[in-house]
Amino acid sequence: MKQFFLLLCSLLVFQLSAQKDSLFVSEEVALGPIKGTLTSPLNPSKKLPLVILIAGSGPTDRDGNNPMMKNNSLKLLAEALSAKGIAVLRYDKRLIAKSQVPDLKEADLRFDTYINDVSDWITKMKAEKKYAKIIIAGHSEGSLIGMVAAHLSQVNAFISIAGAGDPADQILKKQLSAQPKMVQDLCFPIIDSLKVSKTVSNVSPMLNSLFRASVQPYLISWFKYNPATEIAKLKVPTLIIQGTNDIQISTEDANILYAKSQKGQLLVIENMNHVLKIVPGDKAANIQSYSNPSLPLSTQLVDGIVQFVQKQ
Repeated sequence: MKQFFLLLCSLLVFQLSAQKDSLFVSEEVALGPIKGTLTSPLNPSKKLPLVILIAGSGPTDRDGNNPMMKNNSLKLLAEALSAKGIAVLRYDKRLIAKSQVPDLKEADLRFDTYINDVSDWITKMKAEKKYAKIIIAGHSEGSLIGMVAAHLSQVNAFISIAGAGDPADQILKKQLSAQPKMVQDLCFPIIDSLKVSKTVSNVSPMLNSLFRASVQPYLISWFKYNPATEIAKLKVPTLIIQGTNDIQISTEDANILYAKSQKGQLLVIENMNHVLKIVPGDKAANIQSYSNPSLPLSTQLVDGIVQFVQKQ
């Protein structure tokens, strides 16, 4: 019993010490059914800048994870930024993780739904009057969502992290080009049809995860947006970040966005991959990092964002 009591005391001291030494605090927040986490520096002496961080495509949650892979990329990024004096709001998009909406079906979801949600978060956070400035940051698909929302709502700056430079239909084709010709012959006609707003009823079961009937309306709405066109509309300072070892998005995409941006800055990080980790190895090592939450983030990524935010 004495040993148990000493162990309990030790754990309590450790927890209190960890809280005392932490440079940030996290709290759960909500926008209707949309659930998020607000991470803020401890005991700020003045109004803070706020970064609204938008996750990428598919079932990616606020932490940068999905049911198949856990890397904690966005969680680590939020905490690293808050440790350096920046508040960060990240959230689960509609129908993802904890942001379930019982009366919303996948077939009713549109790309514009996500854009409108970002605009609503901006309105909510502005109304609190706690923040000196608001910056939108989007990762992967979140980059396009964020840049459109940043244009529609008044924000102070925008950050694209591993964002595509080409429309989603072209990106899909580029990614599928590594597959056997048989797969391409099945997929490309479907993509072409969706590009002109025509759904496809006869989809091979092997392609159901990509082109099931319920997701086709979303793809149609997504394909309508061209990142190069959208980023050109932004009149606020813009930071475009890309890693050289990203197997999903390339530095060419970053260069497209940079060339079209009015007030753009480009940050290319050597050996950073799509989940924001430094992985100098081959493709196998790269893919393994997608499921390694203990692998640290790129420090250059964190420092680059901090410097950009502080200048706004």
